[in-house]
Amino acid sequence: RIYRYQAHDYAFSSNEGLLHALGGEDFTRMLNQSIDEALQRAGFSQKFINEVVCPAMRVNYGQGVNINSFVGAVSLAGVDSGLWSVKGGNKLVCTGLLYAAKAELIHGDVISIEPKTRPRPSGDPVNLYHLTYNTTAGLTGDTYDIVVIAAPLGPKLANITFKNFHPPIPEFPNPYHQTVATFIHGRLNTSFFGYRDPSSFHLASIFTTENPNLFINSLGVVSPVGEEKGGKPTHQDDPTLAVWKVFSREELTKEQLDLLFTSYHSVEAKTWWAYPRYSPPEKCPPLVLHRHLYYLNGLERAASAAELSAVAAKNAALLAFHRWQGNQHSLDQQDLQEKLKTEL
Repeated sequence: RIYRYQAHDYAFSSNEGLLHALGGEDFTRMLNQSIDEALQRAGFSQKFINEVVCPAMRVNYGQGVNINSFVGAVSLAGVDSGLWSVKGGNKLVCTGLLYAAKAELIHGDVISIEPKTRPRPSGDPVNLYHLTYNTTAGLTGDTYDIVVIAAPLGPKLANITFKNFHPPIPEFPNPYHQTVATFIHGRLNTSFFGYRDPSSFHLASIFTTENPNLFINSLGVVSPVGEEKGGKPTHQDDPTLAVWKVFSREELTKEQLDLLFTSYHSVEAKTWWAYPRYSPPEKCPPLVLHRHLYYLNGLERAASAAELSAVAAKNAALLAFHRWQGNQHSLDQQDLQEKLKTEL
């Protein structure tokens, strides 16, 4: 229903309000319990949770069943069929949006944000934000009426300094979880996974349960977009030879690679702070940091996912517009479902 609300230009000034619009009190309550607790209350066995649910959490969020039940539900949706891929990579979504919006993209890292007051030609003051950012040409900056931060704040993330804000912009406890994605073109050692005869191995994905002795979260074949989902390994005559993607918490050592593969031709590893470290009860940071300064990544504390980021981004755009224009009737409205029924 959030898409319907946004189609009618309604916006919400807090992440809690946005979550409530997404699914009512059920969604906001999900932040306060783990997916383990939620599924046990729903009647699922601990064996099912440990052996089916936990592997889905590990492949999608690198964490176990102690994550909040909202992100847990998002994770379970991510292992269902009918998901979409972008040929050429997800980055093309951003490229396409920039092109459609005719936006000017400045390649640089924002160092600081500072509120400024400047006089209009009429003499009345106008409130602006001065951004200092680092580009290939060096340190520079500019002033803006509205600023939307679309990156997670934190020392290891978007390390932005907020200067001369009164009251000061608070620091948000925002621990992120490290994930290492390793791409290996090689021949899988099937005996490591219990298959002594490689010809009997036909798996395209391997998920793992919570086990301190396991050094990987998941392993799967990387197939180009357009090929049959779930795919088959690249070389049909040798199902163990393919490009494999391994998720792990730490970078794989040579010894670990030698355990996983009988031979390999290339290895590419990327370490990144992929998503928040979830631990219910969760509290989302504020969406409005200052008069016209917005932070949309706070919703990641509920769940980090592309679709949620898109919902948060549209909400932030609508919120910024309505607050700039003074359209209070489009903000934080209650009972929108009934109201829209009446309007129709």
